[in-house]
Amino acid sequence: MEGLFYNASNGYIEGIVRGYRNTLLTGQNYTNLTQCETIDDVKLQLGPAYGDFLAALPPNPSTSALADKTLDKLVSEFRYVQANATGSLAKFMEYLTYGYMIDNVALLITGTLHERDTRELLERCHPLGWFETMPVLCVATNVEELYNSVLIETPLAPYFKGSISHQDLDELNIEIIRNTLYKNYLEDFHQWVNSNPEVANTPTSEVMTEVLEFEADRRSINITLNSFGTELSKQDRKKLYPNFGRLYPEGTLMLSRADDAEGVRIAVDGISDFRTFFDQTGTGAQQSSGIGNMSGGSGDDSKTLEDMFYQKEMEISKLAFTRQFTHAVVYAWVKLREQEIRNITWISECIAQNQKERIGNYISVF
Repeated sequence: MEGLFYNASNGYIEGIVRGYRNTLLTGQNYTNLTQCETIDDVKLQLGPAYGDFLAALPPNPSTSALADKTLDKLVSEFRYVQANATGSLAKFMEYLTYGYMIDNVALLITGTLHERDTRELLERCHPLGWFETMPVLCVATNVEELYNSVLIETPLAPYFKGSISHQDLDELNIEIIRNTLYKNYLEDFHQWVNSNPEVANTPTSEVMTEVLEFEADRRSINITLNSFGTELSKQDRKKLYPNFGRLYPEGTLMLSRADDAEGVRIAVDGISDFRTFFDQTGTGAQQSSGIGNMSGGSGDDSKTLEDMFYQKEMEISKLAFTRQFTHAVVYAWVKLREQEIRNITWISECIAQNQKERIGNYISVF
């Protein structure tokens, strides 16, 4: 068996996750969904895969309510796997939740600045980024109290220390803070998969190194493109790039000096995948909001650079399932399920807006 530390318990978990992967919607399922006329029709078609989770929905539910219920399925399955994970797999799954935690903390910081209702903020947080002490953060009455709570009460404390001070927590800096945390998180995760004695030099480290390098490069490109026309200086922009990846260090150095989208295209030209993405979408086709936004998909009829990134992510995720004895299948399954949720949401929105002709331009079938 590959991987000296890959125990029977984790092998059992891998079997469960592979079973979850087999329940993803098929091409025929999507064909049936595109023929739906109402959201109730969509709900009916999703019955075999999501029935228990959709049962409480009212007739003709909103697309957001439908999306929430499909997310509930992912969260339920993830929590089951996490509860049964042991050793390095348990730590691996903790790492998978840190990205969602970062988004949640950023949301709470923004809400605190605007004196938003605590309950409303907690309801909007991603459930996979929930941690036991998160409600404590909402007790803070100002950003300094919130900052001190984050350092003490959350798993993200190491990513704040030495990088962000409470003076940085204001509306202008919130996206910079988010990306600083992501940079620290990705570098830490990358180091862990390549140094942990249970994971290093195993299929998990091989697959996850590719995954994390791709994510580091994607964020560096997005940060650069979204910085144009903002007050973010080239020097500050460079600080947000993860210090690893296929673009690092020459490509990220060129990105830090880029003045426009053409400069970004030149910087990534040495990586065939990225060169193809720019060629297929056209230079400057990026459609996103905020520095390094990680939300998926676009509302346009043509694919954007971000759509191409998600397509590549799906390819990597599918390939992860061709490997045996690897924690990476958990990551891959989560990403494939998230894409399925985006597909369902997009189809539902097109149907609700009576624009079914736009469906095929976006959904990714795997």
